[in-house]
Amino acid sequence: MDEIYTRLNAVFREIFDDDRIIVTPDLTAEDISEWDSLNHIRLMLAVQKTFGAKFAAAEISNLKNVADLVKLIQAKSVAA
Repeated sequence: MDEIYTRLNAVFREIFDDDRIIVTPDLTAEDISEWDSLNHIRLMLAVQKTFGAKFAAAEISNLKNVADLVKLIQAKSVAA
């Protein structure tokens, strides 16, 4: 699971252009000021590409924090 967080950290830092971001299980969109609807789409596309996963819109809309995203990655990914 640490590898997932390490890879997510790189994705978050790239999408939000902030090398200070540290991805934790309880991280939410409220914690990153640049995390708007457009960056959310960019983030989800980058995560899907990074992990070789496909998420349904309903699955994405149900995510509450990064811990939920990690669970979804684990369930859907071929590269987790």
